[in-house]
Amino acid sequence: MTTNVLYISYTGLLEPLGQSQVLQYVKELAQSHRLTLLTFEKSEALDDSSKVAKLVEECRSAGVEWHALRYHNKPNMLATAYDVFMGVRKGLGLVMDAGIQVVHCRSYIAGLMGLIIKRRTAVKHLFDMRGFWPDERVDGGLWRKASFNYRLFKRIERYLLLNTDHVVSLTRSGEHEIRKFEYLQDSLPPITVIPTCTNLSLFKPAAATKSEQMGFTLGYVGSAGSWYLFNKVSRVVKLLFDGNPYSSFLVISKDGHREIRNQLLAEGVDMERVELKAVEFNNVAMEISRMDAGIFFIKPTWSKRASCPTRMGEFLAMGKPCIANAMVGDVAEDLRETSTGVAVDNMIDETLTRAIAELVELSTDVHISERCRQAAKDRFALDVGVDKYSAIYSSLCE
Repeated sequence: MTTNVLYISYTGLLEPLGQSQVLQYVKELAQSHRLTLLTFEKSEALDDSSKVAKLVEECRSAGVEWHALRYHNKPNMLATAYDVFMGVRKGLGLVMDAGIQVVHCRSYIAGLMGLIIKRRTAVKHLFDMRGFWPDERVDGGLWRKASFNYRLFKRIERYLLLNTDHVVSLTRSGEHEIRKFEYLQDSLPPITVIPTCTNLSLFKPAAATKSEQMGFTLGYVGSAGSWYLFNKVSRVVKLLFDGNPYSSFLVISKDGHREIRNQLLAEGVDMERVELKAVEFNNVAMEISRMDAGIFFIKPTWSKRASCPTRMGEFLAMGKPCIANAMVGDVAEDLRETSTGVAVDNMIDETLTRAIAELVELSTDVHISERCRQAAKDRFALDVGVDKYSAIYSSLCE
């Protein structure tokens, strides 16, 4: 059943996350449904006319009609309110022009736009949560629980959950928490768990994934700020280097390089054995292929029970085991049940040293690449996620 869908994302398509977690989905969904995409792009990204033109053509070739509005962040909430107004106005026009049946909203601000559109039209509303966003802002040190912003968005969260037609949670743990919300006990919407998925066609083990250099290369991909515990990652690197003179550390991050260096230096890490670089999304897989294993540590807060780290699926798809901390989404269960990594329950040196030794040994297992790849296929494959979204679209239009 073909459905006309308006997909709204407050994350820009020109951002690495947008290319990984928006573009990959809509291109696949457009094979079975009519997809209109509305995103909010940063001014500096829109100034790159060649990159914009390339993405426009990529979307057009995939059958996706892409509309981009300019993202604003100053002055703070007024800028966001302006973006919501512009998104609703543009979205209403697209609903009328394209005969939209479902508004698929990625996260809270897009969800609010979609719900206003729903109130004014006959469309169905899909709230793709992507985590407990207001609480993530608090846990990341960006808001205080007593702040106006937090209280406002917790009310918006309640409004969204009470009025949406379907909810998507990234994790089973997140779904469990939603089901405990007291105000939803008599009005719980349908919930589907769809983790952060990976395009296995883009992320696949190469025939030769390592250079001829000796030693063990640990890798990190993505942001290192907010709720990411890069100081603990730095501690692991220090312990790894102290115990293995032939080891190295490869960091792939778009920005924040100064802070990353400072945290590594604060732990006394030998920077001669560290490589730090920024690459385009299409080159991330090639960089992961140079690694023996991946690492990511995230603050184990309540909000992160609903989080599924993007890089986990990408590491596994590339055949690389991971070291991560427990109490974040379904991470520990996924790694332990598939024997594809090490999940640590605390950050003391003794635990980390033991985990490093286990990870290094795991990386030498002749079957580890195959096992990681299979775990990615079973749990994080893009086509599985797309099939679930497609089923939701169809069910909303029955």
